[in-house]
Amino acid sequence: MAETPFQQETRQNRRYLPIAEHGLIGDLRSVALVGSDGTIDWYCFPSFDAPSVFAALLDAERGGRFELTASVPAHTKQFYFPDTNVLITRFFTEEGVGEVQDFMPVGTVRRGEEGRHRLIRRVICVRGTVPFRALVAPRFGYGADPHTLREVEGLLLFDAGERALALTATVAMECDGRDARAEFKLGEGEGAVFALDQVGGDIAPRGCAHAEAEEEFNATVAYWRRWLGQSRYRGRWREMVHRSALTLKLLTYAPTGAIVAAPTTSLPEQLGGERNWDYRYVWVRDAAFAVYALLRLGFSGEAEAFMRFVTTHISPGDGAVEGPLQIMYGIDGRAELPESELPHLEGHLGSAPVRVGNAAASQLQLDIYGALIDSIYLYDKWAQPISSAQWDDVCHLVNWVCDHWDQPDEGVWETRGGRKNFLYSRLMCWVAIERAIRLANRRGLPADLPRWRRSRDDIYRRIMDRGWSERRGAFTQCEDSDVLDASLLMMPLAKFIAPTDPKWLSTLDALTEDLVSDSLVYRYDPEASPDGLRGDEGTFSICSFWYVEALVRAGRVDEARLAFEKMLTYANHLGLYAEEIGRTGEQQGNFPQAFTHLALISAAFNLDKALG
Repeated sequence: MAETPFQQETRQNRRYLPIAEHGLIGDLRSVALVGSDGTIDWYCFPSFDAPSVFAALLDAERGGRFELTASVPAHTKQFYFPDTNVLITRFFTEEGVGEVQDFMPVGTVRRGEEGRHRLIRRVICVRGTVPFRALVAPRFGYGADPHTLREVEGLLLFDAGERALALTATVAMECDGRDARAEFKLGEGEGAVFALDQVGGDIAPRGCAHAEAEEEFNATVAYWRRWLGQSRYRGRWREMVHRSALTLKLLTYAPTGAIVAAPTTSLPEQLGGERNWDYRYVWVRDAAFAVYALLRLGFSGEAEAFMRFVTTHISPGDGAVEGPLQIMYGIDGRAELPESELPHLEGHLGSAPVRVGNAAASQLQLDIYGALIDSIYLYDKWAQPISSAQWDDVCHLVNWVCDHWDQPDEGVWETRGGRKNFLYSRLMCWVAIERAIRLANRRGLPADLPRWRRSRDDIYRRIMDRGWSERRGAFTQCEDSDVLDASLLMMPLAKFIAPTDPKWLSTLDALTEDLVSDSLVYRYDPEASPDGLRGDEGTFSICSFWYVEALVRAGRVDEARLAFEKMLTYANHLGLYAEEIGRTGEQQGNFPQAFTHLALISAAFNLDKALG
């Protein structure tokens, strides 16, 4: 008998853990997602944007995975070792309790091994006895590249030619030429270690005994606690704020100071839809906002590293067709990010296509100039003064904005439905010029201030004249339209308009009526404003936290607190957020999302300040 659609969906769902059922570990070069069942089903090496080696999250059969779980019925709980990015998955069985400690070592570098990057999984039985099973089944090159498996000096080498991984284990492993398996039982106080080494070049395979795993564990815990100890935040919701800060830190690429938008690709914004994108790159906007959030908490080192990335890899005047800045770059600063599809992968829960690269890199999004220059302004104010060369770059950008702010563009949401005169783009061009004027005045830096002021004022009047709809009693998504857009929540946050201005309060009421659902905020209505893509999407979490801030600044603090507390209930069990939230509360889109976590930090900071 043929399966019913419900039976097919149920079978499909059993093959995939929900997006939210994952924790994140990393070493400031790459990350791994660890499911609540103990399976690593996303891992790219040696960097965020390298091809995956475990990608069962995108294809349960072809993607590859590293299972490490109790081999008897168990329920599980996950938590982070306090104040760290070391993840613990506990298994509760009838005969005992065991746990897997997952981490990627940071904080220790042995002499001559600066290039070694590891993923360590320690298994410990803490009560009774627990039987475990392990399956290490890598699938290199997004599941497309074949590999061999052989034993080399007591280690297992998964060799795909250009890339290779070495597995060391303190339990006996069985191999079939492709995958490695083990079944073992641990008694109370006993443990086992599995370590995956990225090998090649000068880095040779090396074992990882219990003592070394303990040393790496302690050093990694110490590193994360030492880093978090720099935080100046002492307000309410400290645990959520600090988890967001630790997540943003995991999304930084230490060799260059780049900050990726998310560490995954193609996790769907709508199941079965086509809104699947590769976020493993540096969006100028997202990274600049992340710098703002980290500076708020006292993490000036990350801001300094990102400023170095901008200075080193983003040269205004490169001759790019769409202006002196691209909207995104590779983590190494490269500008070419060609987009392609991987038809051999079925996508998460069958949500194809799976994409790598991002064609939006060639879009014109004028708002990035405001985001970047605002972050430079804040860095100069809160961290350290920018250099004369950096100021020259700022002047080049501002002069370009003065000449081009009135162009139509693709906008902050990267729509693929054609360019429009988006109000948010105008707003952030105003921010770019206004912050540069502030910086020039405070530092006494040379600038064409009369020209800058004229352009700033022209943008202001244009927004007030053509961005306001008398019919809606609100500012709108585009000039001369009646469609609303949640990006307008940034108007008071960017200090463009007073948060108690009657026009703004009317806009806030209109946005609440049209785009807010029990404190969750949609970006816009695709039916009212077609974006060139099929299907719907969930509420956009950064907008929900912007909404909290807008309520705070409007003096509606009780409403803001309730909206914030509601939003916290949508985090996963570890305090992590994807990009969007679906109709039934599920996490949707790439995970975890820098945008969401940086907005949480800002909302918590400003709400806490208002509460006193």
